[in-house]
Amino acid sequence: MTEITPGSRDQGDSPPPGSPGASPNVGPVRDSVADLPAGAPTGAVRAADEAPSSVVGARRPLDIGQDIDLPAGTGAATVGTSTLLGLPGTRQAVQPAFDDHHPPDPALIGDCVHCGFCLPTCPTYVLWGEEMDSPRGRIYLMKEALEGEPLDDSMVRHFDQCLGCMACVTACPSGVQYDKLIEATRPQIERRYQRSRAEKFYRDLIYNLFPYPRRLRVLRGPLRAYQASRLGSLLTRTGLMSKLPGPLMAMESLAPKLGPVERVPERTPAVGQRRAVVGLLAGCVQGTFFPDVNAATVRVLAAEGCDVITPRRQGCCGALPGHGGREEQALDFAKRTIETFEQAGVDYVILNAAGCGSNVKEYGHQLRDEPEWAERAEALAEKARDISEFIVEIGPVAERHPLPMTVAYQDACHLAHAQGIREEPRKVLRGIPGIELKQLTEAELCCGSAGTYNMLQPEPARELGERKAAAVLATGADLMVTANPGCWMQVATTLARMGKRMPVAHTVQVLDASIRGVPVEDLLERALTGPGTALARPSATDG
Repeated sequence: MTEITPGSRDQGDSPPPGSPGASPNVGPVRDSVADLPAGAPTGAVRAADEAPSSVVGARRPLDIGQDIDLPAGTGAATVGTSTLLGLPGTRQAVQPAFDDHHPPDPALIGDCVHCGFCLPTCPTYVLWGEEMDSPRGRIYLMKEALEGEPLDDSMVRHFDQCLGCMACVTACPSGVQYDKLIEATRPQIERRYQRSRAEKFYRDLIYNLFPYPRRLRVLRGPLRAYQASRLGSLLTRTGLMSKLPGPLMAMESLAPKLGPVERVPERTPAVGQRRAVVGLLAGCVQGTFFPDVNAATVRVLAAEGCDVITPRRQGCCGALPGHGGREEQALDFAKRTIETFEQAGVDYVILNAAGCGSNVKEYGHQLRDEPEWAERAEALAEKARDISEFIVEIGPVAERHPLPMTVAYQDACHLAHAQGIREEPRKVLRGIPGIELKQLTEAELCCGSAGTYNMLQPEPARELGERKAAAVLATGADLMVTANPGCWMQVATTLARMGKRMPVAHTVQVLDASIRGVPVEDLLERALTGPGTALARPSATDG
């Protein structure tokens, strides 16, 4: 492969056959296989990539292009959302772009050979076909920044538009650690780049609210009153909701249905012989808006022979601010979490939110600069287990009762790509008599949630949510199952907006229902209308 450099061709053109950088199997980008001349080579396109195209509008790797040079003027290229909250404003570019505190590692940047295998799995590249909104394009920008290019509006926008889904890490044959690179870049932006006043206000609002369970609990009362008043439906019907700024409208629409909170005891004894003592990370959004998931997790763990400790004074693990580049805030949360579970004296720390799990497992790397914390951080990371990972590891002992239904399992990115956990949740579900798993098309593509992405970048998040919702509906399944609160809210809300509401549940809720012998009808009803589900909303055209 050639070194990726700015070129003069229009975006989407392929090099002429035989020219430098040309791929012998990939010709010019075309709309479909039918447009190709008879006998034309079809490259490395897999049947699994072609099948979903007609269902969800997917473009195959051939259509996207596997070896595209950067267009001229890459620094000015921009695709995607308009300026946040509709308030434009160009700031002075910062030069040099990065400071000396953990900039992206040049050695990791050098691992990228620009082969293009990441392109079909990158959500923003699939949406826009913009090279600088692909992993290799962003790596190129990191390289430019290290070499002295300024950190300007355009460069920041391309980094901000990255979902951090890590699908490219899974796809990369060269083992490029894009996760480490983007996670080193985001704090640089937060330290070095001056956002507009409106954008800074909105980001501060998010990161000073959602990582704090107590603040979220205070919000529950007014939010329940707002939902009971049906004011949201009125605003939607009259068209006033659409007048809100996009990010605020996204935040309002994502709020799940609230109901009575099922309290989790601080200590829950094992059923039968004790096999382990585990701690449960209750989470911020999970614990506040999806308390049923934590209750189900505790019941499952106890049924499988575990004493379960759920520390009362625990808080955010640091995932939300960490993935948003707020390094200092994230490290403070990480230290408190380490102290909390050290004091609990547990064998394992169980996580039921994919983003939290991927973050806790990186504590050793995050705290590598602090000798008094590094070893403790690594020790806790070694104890961290996703709930499905732990159930498979310890081996099931509780009886499973039948749940005759079809299930569309949606891979949460931070479980599948960041933690490499794909088979374990499927194994848990297959272990329940009567369940038939349905495979989603475009399974590797993010649903658009990505932590706070659907609030910060609502337009691309909406489009990705609709692709994922279409893929879920195409399975014809009775129930969608996922392993992350963000994915749950994103897809369930999208389905409701499309007028296609369907039951959605967490993996552990399905297992809990099976262990307790809950009738499948009751499970599906609660997954459609119970706490944590999406609210039914009229469209603006409804009378």
